[in-house]
Amino acid sequence: MDPGPGAPALPKSLTLPRGALSFERAPRIMGILNVTPDSFSDGGRWADPARAVEQGLRLVDEGAAILDVGGESTRPGARPVPADEEARRVVPVIRALARSIDVPVSVDTRKASVAAAALEAGAQIVNDISALGDPAMAGRVAASGAALVLMHMQGSPETMQDDPRYGDPVAEIADWLAGRLAAARDAGIAGDRLVADPGLGFGKRLEDNLAILRRLEELHALGVPLLVGASRKSFLGRLTDEPDPTRRLAASLAAAGRAAEAGARILRVHDVEATRRFLAAWLALNPGSTPSTRERSEKGAP
Repeated sequence: MDPGPGAPALPKSLTLPRGALSFERAPRIMGILNVTPDSFSDGGRWADPARAVEQGLRLVDEGAAILDVGGESTRPGARPVPADEEARRVVPVIRALARSIDVPVSVDTRKASVAAAALEAGAQIVNDISALGDPAMAGRVAASGAALVLMHMQGSPETMQDDPRYGDPVAEIADWLAGRLAAARDAGIAGDRLVADPGLGFGKRLEDNLAILRRLEELHALGVPLLVGASRKSFLGRLTDEPDPTRRLAASLAAAGRAAEAGARILRVHDVEATRRFLAAWLALNPGSTPSTRERSEKGAP
């Protein structure tokens, strides 16, 4: 969908150190690759670097346009991982993947030192759930030319679900993200390298997560691509009475469809192939939802 009258035009691409990620067939799929022993859905499955690389290659074959490699669990209640341990987990995997695939690799970290090591190893995107919580992060990203994802979180992973509170969650998230985006620009990170993530499940109640998805179009006022990460999250389990994260595919696809309808540019998912197949059908049924189709229509082309 279009963002609406008076809102900024939806971005057509994300500038990267080695090219650009086009959104002409939005949204693009970001495949999740957790190289952790304790992530909420797949902890331990890809902790071995060789297996992690194999899984990354598999996700690309399934349709991932970005691989997001993370070495620290940020599930509710998770404790921080030392920077050297986090880097030990992610750097070999990122280096091997960056040498083997054409799609950009993202590092999911809130630590500037880990981001710097990952960027040196070949990552082109930093996915920072703390939105520059580390004061050194902005400078490291600016110097590298990498793209940066800034996510909203109320609290920290250790405390974020203790008692989150909002008046108007969408308005408050939008205001907070606008401030973080301004800080990134002030640090020298160009606007065409920035992405905003409302942070589903990160310091949010069920009603807050639903409000974000229902009103996602309002966040286009930020003027940058939106990333949505609903895949397998606990609020979807509450909606469907499914305690097992690996059995939340149907709900995850429903959230993906809503995010696509609202114009999200990147969907961060575990189930890449199922999401790709879902989006192929969804786009065929909603041809006016892609930027290229809208532009052809506006120009009078068939």
